[in-house]
Amino acid sequence: MAEEYKVLLRSEVEPYGPIVPLIEDAGCQIVRWNPLEDAPPADVLQAIEGAYNFGHFPFTDAYMDSMPDLRVISNFGVGVDHIDLEAAQVRGIPVGNTPKLLDGATADITFALLLAAARNVVRGDHYARSSEFTQYDPSFMLGQEVHGTTLGIVGLGSIGYEVARRARAFDMQVVYHNRTRNMRAEDELGATYVALDELLRASDFVALNMPLTGETRGMIGRRELALMKKTAVLVNAARGAVVDHDALFECLSQRNIYAAGLDVTDPEPLPRDHPLLALDNLVVVPHLGSATVQTRDAMAHRSVDNLMAGLQGQPLPSRVA
Repeated sequence: MAEEYKVLLRSEVEPYGPIVPLIEDAGCQIVRWNPLEDAPPADVLQAIEGAYNFGHFPFTDAYMDSMPDLRVISNFGVGVDHIDLEAAQVRGIPVGNTPKLLDGATADITFALLLAAARNVVRGDHYARSSEFTQYDPSFMLGQEVHGTTLGIVGLGSIGYEVARRARAFDMQVVYHNRTRNMRAEDELGATYVALDELLRASDFVALNMPLTGETRGMIGRRELALMKKTAVLVNAARGAVVDHDALFECLSQRNIYAAGLDVTDPEPLPRDHPLLALDNLVVVPHLGSATVQTRDAMAHRSVDNLMAGLQGQPLPSRVA
């Protein structure tokens, strides 16, 4: 009989459809833990061999201490800023994630937000459904042109590359800022590397696609927003904390840039009375970057493959640390 592994499934919500059956069919006994509630008893945690993380609740050094038999941490998603990677490395615990699988879907949502913010799609939808819409007015709700403009990408990794590919279809000039030059994007897509300040000044649209690190936290604040054109649109499909939300509210409410589109916020979700949510030049969605059936299915399978590889002492298909 195959060995049955004890797996802690950490989630604040019900995990995506196939995840639990995949883990159970692989021969695992699942212990569920909603991090907003009390932790399982100490003796239960001490027997845990694998941890499956669904969501962004912190996975800390202290949690790892409570699971001395822990062999692997598998994360549903690419971003692992909520996991203490250094603590995992010290303990020799591999951490898996799901890179590459969601690049296209996240690039799609970046462009969806860009277009929606630039062309007043959400405002227009609400207006068209209201009793106020009684006649067509060609001078009403004019937006910003997208095709033939300049797109600045901050963070031109695999997701940023897919954003740049889509920009070519709109005849956009692409400039980018990254920790290192992306020669593939320069050679294949004609992207031009520039300093961050130059990117902010030159771009009609700014797409944030970088990971959340100590360097990128709060990267876009009052000074950076002040460099942008008054007609510019900011899109954040990275992590909420890369943007100073107070500074963004001031900028948008004073119409210092045209609009913004957010797939992510800090915190997530924003408090229902947060002033950003009252602005008509902000489009915000509930972290839908990789939210397609096809991408979520691929992420479920990869994350469970990572989990099982770690439990069996094999190399993880996608290991981040």
